[in-house]
Amino acid sequence: MSSERFDWDKMRVFAVVAELSSMSAAAVRLGESPSTISRKIESLETALGSELFVRSTRGVSLTKAGQLALRHAKTMADAADALYSDASDIDKELEGPISLMTGDGLAAHWIAPRLPSFHQRNPKIELSLITCDDAPDLLGGEADIAIQFTEPTQGDLISRRLGVLHYMFFSTEPYLKTYGIPSSIFEMAHHRCLAHSGYVNQTARWAPKTAALGEIIDMSLITNSSAVLEKVVVNGGGITLLPSYYCGVDERLIPLDLPEVAPIQFWLTYTERVRRIPRGEAVIAWIRSIFDPSKIVWFRESFVHPNRLQEEELLDLAACQVPSWFNRPSKEEVA
Repeated sequence: MSSERFDWDKMRVFAVVAELSSMSAAAVRLGESPSTISRKIESLETALGSELFVRSTRGVSLTKAGQLALRHAKTMADAADALYSDASDIDKELEGPISLMTGDGLAAHWIAPRLPSFHQRNPKIELSLITCDDAPDLLGGEADIAIQFTEPTQGDLISRRLGVLHYMFFSTEPYLKTYGIPSSIFEMAHHRCLAHSGYVNQTARWAPKTAALGEIIDMSLITNSSAVLEKVVVNGGGITLLPSYYCGVDERLIPLDLPEVAPIQFWLTYTERVRRIPRGEAVIAWIRSIFDPSKIVWFRESFVHPNRLQEEELLDLAACQVPSWFNRPSKEEVA
C-alpha cells in the first residue's frame, strides 16, 4: 500500500490499544465503540498483511510485527507533535518559552550577568535557565538547548563547539599574605585547596598532571556549588581551580602566576526543531555571541594567562571593569 492511501488515524488507534492492552479501554479513551476500534485494528492488520495483536479474554498483547509497528507509531506521533509545534511557531514573533541547561558555574557567573541585555532585546522570550552536572536528554525533552562538556554522539542532535575553558588557580590577597604564594602546583600540598565535585568526577578528561596533583593534595572542601566555592575563596578560604574567565567575576579573585591545569572543551547542543523556531534561533545566536572566541579571550583554543593580557583586552570584553589584581603587588611585595 502506498503512503498516499495509508490511513494514519488507524496507527493512532493502534498505539492507544497497545498502550492500554485492551480494545475496550482504548474505546473509552478515544470515545468510540469497542466494535469500531476492533474494525480499525483488523483493517490495519489487513493493510499491513500482519497480525499485530494476540487476542485473549484478558485483553491483547503485541506480536513481533506489532512491536515493530509500535516503534513506527511512536515515531509518527513525535513527528506530528514536531509539525504542530513548528507550524504554530513559524509566524510568531520572538516570544514563548525556551529552556537552556548547563553547569552551574557557566550559568551563574557567565550567562546570568548577560541575561538582562538579552531580555531587553527579547522581552517576550521566556528563558528557563537550568543547572545540572550531566548532559541533559534533549531528545527526551529535558531541555531545548544545552551547553555541555561532552560531545554529543546522537545523530539527531546538532552540536557546535563553543570553545575551551582553561582551568587555573585562583586565591585572594589576604590568604596569600598569610600563607604565601605557591611557586609550583606541587606546593599546593601545603595549602588549603578547594574543589568543585564536578572537577573530581571528570579528571579522566583533564590533563595528565591533574591525576598526579590529586595524589598529593588533600582537599579542605569539595562542593557541588560554584557559588559556594567562589564565596569560600573570596573570603580567604584557600586556593581553588576555576576557569580563567573568573578573573572578571569578582575583583577579589587573584589568578596565580602558574600554568594552566586543564583545558576543557564545551559544546552548544540543540535539535533541528529548536533551531527552526524563531525564539530557539534567537537564543542560539545569543549564546554563540557571548562565548565568541574571536572576541573573548577566555574561550580560545590556546590558554592566555590573565596576567599576560593588556589592559584593553580585559574589557568584557564588553562590560567588565579592569580587575584590581591587574596592577597587584609582586610576590616580594605580598611577602
